[in-house]
Amino acid sequence: MAIKKYKPTSPGRRGMTGHDFEEISRSAPVRSLTEKLNRRSGRNHQGRISVRHRGGGHRRRYRIIDFKRDKIGVPGRIAGIEYDPNRSARIALVVYADGEKRYMIAPLGLQVGATIMAGAEAEIRPGNALPLRNIPVGSVIHNIELHRGKGGQLVRAAGTSAQLLAKEGEYATLRMPSGEVRMVRQDNMATIGQVGNTDHGNIKIGKAGRKRWMGWRPSVRGTAMDPNSHPHGGGEGRSPIGMPSPKTPWGKPALGKKTRVNKSTDKYIVRRRATKRRR
Repeated sequence: MAIKKYKPTSPGRRGMTGHDFEEISRSAPVRSLTEKLNRRSGRNHQGRISVRHRGGGHRRRYRIIDFKRDKIGVPGRIAGIEYDPNRSARIALVVYADGEKRYMIAPLGLQVGATIMAGAEAEIRPGNALPLRNIPVGSVIHNIELHRGKGGQLVRAAGTSAQLLAKEGEYATLRMPSGEVRMVRQDNMATIGQVGNTDHGNIKIGKAGRKRWMGWRPSVRGTAMDPNSHPHGGGEGRSPIGMPSPKTPWGKPALGKKTRVNKSTDKYIVRRRATKRRR
């Protein structure tokens, strides 16, 4: 998982880096484990834009990932490591003893030919999935369920991992990648190990066109707009943003404003994530 550098043959290539894909063992996905991915361009079910600056991008198919890991007690062999255009992590093709094939998120250190298993009796090694009550305290885990049987929802991005800090009663205490400490039921499943492709955050995009391939459209600065389009717009020449804080296009505070409103789950959060101080 090394990073390759490109020769500066153009301004866009200068400083650009990419993956060398040395861990990839399969180039084509299993067709039966993919499905059509319709482009929504950041729009919700009403057709209204809910995520700005999305659209275009290369055509892709969705890889069906087994987040539930519900093949309990059935051993599986890793047949290949593949690239997934829909996520930052790599995916592993698992062929189970009964002949079924599934994709899973590839943890760091998982090799082709390795054997994995899910269930309370599985060994503590990367790629195996167990209930939190069967995982030793201090273990590094990923793909963690919030609700039993729903599938892993937490810690699925490249290079991320959570740590099991303690177990008490029906709950286990986890330290999340953000620094947040929260409680999760011990019956929920989690996978041992850290998510692979740890160099993902060190890649330099290099040019705007590469971002367009990923489906991201340009973002215009608020200070470059007129006052009717953005609170930062208007003025003669270059104007400061002003006080008390930067604003969104709709006049809401853009930095430091807490937007989380979910009182029903506040009791499960022991410590909030670490926040960056504004200078």
